[in-house]
Amino acid sequence: MTEVLDPPSEKPGTTLASEQEAREVAEAAREKEWQAPSFVRSMFEGSFRLDLIHPFPRPNPADLERARPFMERLERFMRDRVDSDMIDREGKIPSYIVRGLGEIGAFGIKIPTEYGGLGLSQYSYTHAIGLVTSQDGNLTALLSAAQSIGVPTPLKLFGTPEQKARYLPRLARGAVSAFALTENLVGSDPAGLATTATLSDDGGHYVLNGEKLWCTNGTIAELFVVMARTGPKQITAFIVEADWPGVHVVQRLHFMGLKAIENGIIRFTNVRVPVENVLWGEGKGLKLALITLNTGRLTLPASAVAGSKRALEISRRWAAERVQWGAPVGKHDAVAQKLGRMAAEIFAMEAVSDLASLLADRGNADIRLEAAMAKMWNTEIGWRIVDDALQIKGGRGYETADSLRSRGERPDPIERMMRDYRINLIFEGSSEIMRLFIAREAVDTHLRVAGDIIDPKASMGMKIKAALRSGVYYAWWYPKLFLGWGRAPRYGEFGQLAGHVRFVDRSTRRLARTLFHCMIRFGPKLEKRQAVLGRLVEIGAELLAMTAACSRAAAMQRDGEIEPGPVDLADLFCRHARRRVEERFEAVFHNDDVATYRVAQQVLAGQHGWLESGMVKPREDS
Repeated sequence: MTEVLDPPSEKPGTTLASEQEAREVAEAAREKEWQAPSFVRSMFEGSFRLDLIHPFPRPNPADLERARPFMERLERFMRDRVDSDMIDREGKIPSYIVRGLGEIGAFGIKIPTEYGGLGLSQYSYTHAIGLVTSQDGNLTALLSAAQSIGVPTPLKLFGTPEQKARYLPRLARGAVSAFALTENLVGSDPAGLATTATLSDDGGHYVLNGEKLWCTNGTIAELFVVMARTGPKQITAFIVEADWPGVHVVQRLHFMGLKAIENGIIRFTNVRVPVENVLWGEGKGLKLALITLNTGRLTLPASAVAGSKRALEISRRWAAERVQWGAPVGKHDAVAQKLGRMAAEIFAMEAVSDLASLLADRGNADIRLEAAMAKMWNTEIGWRIVDDALQIKGGRGYETADSLRSRGERPDPIERMMRDYRINLIFEGSSEIMRLFIAREAVDTHLRVAGDIIDPKASMGMKIKAALRSGVYYAWWYPKLFLGWGRAPRYGEFGQLAGHVRFVDRSTRRLARTLFHCMIRFGPKLEKRQAVLGRLVEIGAELLAMTAACSRAAAMQRDGEIEPGPVDLADLFCRHARRRVEERFEAVFHNDDVATYRVAQQVLAGQHGWLESGMVKPREDS
């Protein structure tokens, strides 16, 4: 792969996909069948399937024992060899760090041992990445992009035996990989994908042409998973080697945080890709990407936990040492409220993250919704925790670690943490996209039953059949949402937390009823009411977090791990979460969404341009 300095090529004639085309591409890539149960999916249908996640899953003891030596090596490596402030300052991860991570096996954590990897579980992997995140987000990006969404995971899931034998040993030894999907006009909506792969006349190879944006690890990668269009509605995944002719780094890109992330624009010009480098099959690329992300997203919830723990550690120490107005600042209620909420939320975040990873390892549950909720909820809660940590440290939180060090103060890197953390709400599906993804799956059962009624393409016969089918279904389904016992003494085994579990039980049926009422009230326009759908998703996320926190606390209390802390933390978290749930239920139908949308359209039309007066006008070339 050669470094080139010319700017990105122009793309004359590039057109955006229509709304209908975009929807069709997205729908075609969806996993339409549910082969295994899902706690979150059942919750949106009004069924509180506590048995799916309680008792709280346990990690495999054998896996933990296998992981222990690696975790110890990784911690020593991070502590003794990694200068994270230097990496941030210079904007580059030294090559000896990348090489050293490869030598201890950090690029092959989940690669099976028969291919030279460590063969560890998803649970051990996310805890290893969390350990890295507690010190350095740049290394998290390096390792996660290489393993969670890079070549190893889709290759392990969908690769042929020959592909695995050829590439997995190389990846386990430390070959850096990257995932290339995003383009200038393609982010969460892949319908406008412009990169093409054309089969040669002899059928022996594809000719790959296109340009990829924001390709993490792309500037140093040896291997890529590249998504390219192979037909009008076909997107295919290819394994591409960086040193093949026609693969070029156009430029490395730079960001607000993660100063050392190796992210760039990668151009493919007439790259000959052998047909044996197709992953899974022609036209299956987008589905491959979505399935890969089901577990790939689990890195971010774990990273959010680790970053939040570091923020709490710094905040706790400072709040105990810093004296103002005759007492440590942590004794003052304004700061104490932050500390208490931070601790309770971190406990719940870890419960959600561990639950999703352990369910992935167990393999008998469909975790696509659990993973998406964990990513969305943990990253948003974690952002607030990091923000609170900066507020607690005040000016010293805003000051850089190097500046603090220069005047003899403890160089807590809160400022760097805040810059690095912010991308988590965007990486691997932004919070807004996660809400839409979850909402689409939440209404899937209803669309299967009654979708033809509102489908403009459905014939009258199909609409009549759907009406009859939905009449039978809802005559049974809707009344049962008012039945069920969600009061005492049910769930008494949770002790002090039983009332919270009963609240989740009742709220699950209320959530399903509210979703159904939204479908009746808004009809086909519901998909446009993204704020309404977002509130329903947020309710679901809070209920998931409450259940996970209570189940984890009960397990820890039962096993005598820690006493009585977990129950107190879960109780406090649930108290706050219940208020948030009630507020969101109230706002589903009583809100200012229409007025807000109307003003937003006025802003887009330039009607409130006068608000932008009084500023320095930008230069014409900016």
